[in-house]
Amino acid sequence: MSDTTCHMSISLDGFVAGPDQSLAQGLGTRGIELHRWHMGDERANEADEIAAGWLMRPRGAYVMGRNMFSPDRGEWDPDWRGWWGDEPPYHAPVFVLTHHPHEPIEMQGGTSFHFVTDGFDAAYALAVEAAGDRGIDIAGGAATVRQALTAGVIDELTLDVAPVLLGSGERIFEGVDFGFEPVELLHSSLATHIRYRRVS
Repeated sequence: MSDTTCHMSISLDGFVAGPDQSLAQGLGTRGIELHRWHMGDERANEADEIAAGWLMRPRGAYVMGRNMFSPDRGEWDPDWRGWWGDEPPYHAPVFVLTHHPHEPIEMQGGTSFHFVTDGFDAAYALAVEAAGDRGIDIAGGAATVRQALTAGVIDELTLDVAPVLLGSGERIFEGVDFGFEPVELLHSSLATHIRYRRVS
C-alpha cells in the first residue's frame, strides 16, 4: 500500500475553518481566507503552484467527514450531492463519515461517494481496499483529520499556513500528538507550505 496523505490549509492560530459554518459559508466565517493561495489570487506565485500540485495529485481513495461533504446536520437533504458540482475533483471513491445512512452517489468523472456509519477505522479500511497501491488521502474536515492523526495512519501531512488569525473555529491539533518532521518548505505572501513526513 502506498502513502496516506493529508493536506490542510490552516491559520496562524491553528484553525482549518472559521466559526458558523453554513451553506452560505462552507468554510465558516473568514475561512475562505486560508485558501487564497490556490483560488486565483493574483499574488500567488510558483511556490503556491507547486503546493497546489501536491494538493491535487491523484489518489486511489479519500476519507472525509460529513461536514466536508455537506452543510447539513441530522437527516440528509435528499437533493444534496456535495459542494463541487456534477464532476467533483476526486475522480475516485470517497468514503464519508456519518451517523446517518445514505445510498452511494455516483458522480461524473469517476467520483463516487460512499457513506460509512461505522466510524473512522471502518471508512479507512474501505479506502485502503479501494485504493490498492494508489494511496489514500484524508480530505478533512478537522474532526476526521484528528481521528486519522490519533489512529497514526497519516504518512505525509502538508500544512499551508496562511498569515491569518481566525480567533475561533475548527482545530485539527486538539488532543493529538504531532509525530512528524518537516521535509520540504515553500513560501509565498499567501501561505507557507510545509510538507511533513511521519517519524517512524
